[in-house]
Amino acid sequence: MRILIRLLAAFALVSLMAGGALPAAAQDKVRLLLDWFVNPDHASLVIAKQRGIFTKHGLDVELIAPADPNAPPKLVAAGQAEYAVSYQPTLQMLAAEGLPLVRVGVLVAQPLNSLVALEDGPVKSIADFKGRKIGYSIAGFEEALLGAILEKAGLTLKDVTLINVNFALTTALMSKQVDGVIGAFRNFELNDLALHKAKGRLWEVEKNGVPTYDELILVTKRETVDVPRTKKLLAAIAEATTWLRANPDEAWGIFSKSGKELDSELNKLAWKDTLPLLATDPSALDRTRYTAFADFLVKRGLIKQAPALDSYLREIK
Repeated sequence: MRILIRLLAAFALVSLMAGGALPAAAQDKVRLLLDWFVNPDHASLVIAKQRGIFTKHGLDVELIAPADPNAPPKLVAAGQAEYAVSYQPTLQMLAAEGLPLVRVGVLVAQPLNSLVALEDGPVKSIADFKGRKIGYSIAGFEEALLGAILEKAGLTLKDVTLINVNFALTTALMSKQVDGVIGAFRNFELNDLALHKAKGRLWEVEKNGVPTYDELILVTKRETVDVPRTKKLLAAIAEATTWLRANPDEAWGIFSKSGKELDSELNKLAWKDTLPLLATDPSALDRTRYTAFADFLVKRGLIKQAPALDSYLREIK
């Protein structure tokens, strides 16, 4: 179900329309590129937009869903937008390639990625994956995650058969095309399975051999960091997060009516699981996890050398 929505969304550039008062002329205009189609992971951004919180903080923010989910960080690096939602591993790999990007905030300060199998299937432990099929969507990174997880159970990637299921994770599991999937977001895939009357067994990557990392972050161009504007952006996101956690049902009503196809059973279930995962302080930065994960990327062969932290991390206080 989630994949069908993803594929439909990937063919159009969508701007989320304002839901409150018209922005004043003196406000800073901001183009913020999302990492994918609008979904509950973007709850704080949508609520800040729809409730006029961005406007209150002097910002006129346009939220843009990309036609190509790989494009936002590169577009920001090229000066085509002020900010983008991205991922810590993506930023670190792009920084290693020399792209002038810096992290200035966080939306979800923990991994969402997981390894999932059907609860009533033959796999009860990670060791049970030996000789079985595992689906994935993103070559390289997800293989690195899976390799680390398998090694903790005494296995290697050679002990399993990898199948690219092209983001159709739930479908691949339900059809028994694979025995497990890597790259499942814990706030979505389990709920998608539940809608199909199935239960999933989940292994969190950060508890099984993978260093913890920030899932969703905000990046901007390194040479043009606007500290005052970024402070306003982060303050608005923090205020929106506090409000929606205190008013989850009202916030869901606003979110679900703010865009086409948002009012779905899957989003409604994912909404409840996502709100506790949103970063309370979007300006928080744990540099040690960036060091540890950069070392992981080097060890797994995804980057040759860890870039200097100061070249892609900017603490905004």
